[in-house]
Amino acid sequence: MEQLLLISIATILIATILNVLLKKFDIPTIIGYIFAGLVINYMFDLMSMNKEVLSHIGEFGIVFLMFTIGLEFSINHLNSMKKEVFLYGTLQVMLSGLFFTMLAMFLLDIETKTAIILGFALSLSSTAIVLKMLQERNDTHSSYGRVTLGILLFQDLAVIPILLMISIFTSNSDSISLLLLKTLGSAIIVFFILFVGGKVLLNRFFNWIMTTNSEEIFLVSVLFIVMSSSFVAHSFGFSYSLGAFIAGMTIAETKYKYRIEADLIPFRDILLGVFFVTIGMQIDLGTILSYGHIIIILLVSIMSFKALIIFGILRVWIQKRTSLKTALALFQVGEFSLAILALAHNNSLISDAHNQILIITIVLSMIITPFVLKNIKKIVDRFSPEPETAYESIASSGYKNHIIICGYGPLGQTMASHFKYLGLSYIILEHDIQLVKLGKSNDEPIILANAMQTQTLEAVDIRDAFAVIIAIDNAVKLRLTCEAISNIDSSINTVVKVKNESHKKIIEGFKINHIINQSDEMAKILTKEVLNCEIKNS
Repeated sequence: MEQLLLISIATILIATILNVLLKKFDIPTIIGYIFAGLVINYMFDLMSMNKEVLSHIGEFGIVFLMFTIGLEFSINHLNSMKKEVFLYGTLQVMLSGLFFTMLAMFLLDIETKTAIILGFALSLSSTAIVLKMLQERNDTHSSYGRVTLGILLFQDLAVIPILLMISIFTSNSDSISLLLLKTLGSAIIVFFILFVGGKVLLNRFFNWIMTTNSEEIFLVSVLFIVMSSSFVAHSFGFSYSLGAFIAGMTIAETKYKYRIEADLIPFRDILLGVFFVTIGMQIDLGTILSYGHIIIILLVSIMSFKALIIFGILRVWIQKRTSLKTALALFQVGEFSLAILALAHNNSLISDAHNQILIITIVLSMIITPFVLKNIKKIVDRFSPEPETAYESIASSGYKNHIIICGYGPLGQTMASHFKYLGLSYIILEHDIQLVKLGKSNDEPIILANAMQTQTLEAVDIRDAFAVIIAIDNAVKLRLTCEAISNIDSSINTVVKVKNESHKKIIEGFKINHIINQSDEMAKILTKEVLNCEIKNS
């Protein structure tokens, strides 16, 4: 117990020092955590220690990450991503898996069963690193972020049949048809318990919790939902993260979505840190020294071929830049691959030497990824320059005492027509090209631009604006726009419409000074109309 406490203290100290130093060079914290794990591994000679408990704790970082991703993707949202998840995802896993299987069989002369496991394990990417970087860079809802997320979701589902293949290859009793039937039955039961049961019970459960008016009890109840959903999924042979994702999607349909998301972020980030530390602990410097040349060849080959396969698949349907960004985001091998290798190794499908070489190769691919994602635009610009029509170049025209409207949806259009009638000076920022065309056809001062970027807001002289109106319906984009404005100057007169009280509390965190609660204002209008009816009838 005393040694475990000492290891924990040393890990936190080393991770903190490393991340402070690395942050000065703008290097992602993921790298600091991985290297902290490497240092601790050798400082306390943990190579022989069973790190299974620590790995399980770290895995809950991915669980909370997938839960928060699920919060952003309701069933309706996921339904709109059918192509990204089931078409692009299926093609990526199948073609990458088959390619690496053939490579292992014919070039490396590996046994067929082992080659299949290795091939499909290498087809998977890192959900933890890629999604964390996408969220940090606010790219989750970008065109390439959407495609990347869709493929990652399918990869998480693909883990199930890959693990099933290991069971089939090593099973001496159950027939293949029986194993498949068991898996299908388990999937139906898990979906019914988590989604159908959640739809019926969750709203009532949280309404009951809210009667306590206690933030502590509310947070504990959320942790209970996340952990119990993960446990249910894992009990039926699926990954913890799949259960958490389904739970998140179910809660996304409730009014508590935004409050829960804000409360869980600290837990998610801390546990993700633990996960990356455990990744660092798997690096064996001895293996690198002995097989360094093989590891480098494997690393370059796997990442290059994987990127080319993903780019080739996507280029058939989507533009070149988006295809290239997605390929670079997913060209590494991920944490679920490490879990598959561990199980295959335990079942004697992979030798000790091959296992250690592959682990090092996978971890190195994960270390490279944050640097690539951080500079993805610069890298893609070298191969495919951004077309001039993507966003208009905005040069300050000396705007002063003007109104900035962010978004030209129904609300933005109504506000613009009122300001035009009153003869007020205003400018509209809109990222949807179709709405920009509509605005220009109405002779509106509209610009194709991203209101979530501080440079865009500064280019339209936001500091000298009379007011800023955020007329954006998408909750995530609305929050990112509020954050960008707050980062420039929290005293700017910003008017935001929110849907409910929980959403209002989140926006208040950005020090926005004019928040209109849609439900409150509608209640006032309806009350006034009711009283007006009463007076008329008296």
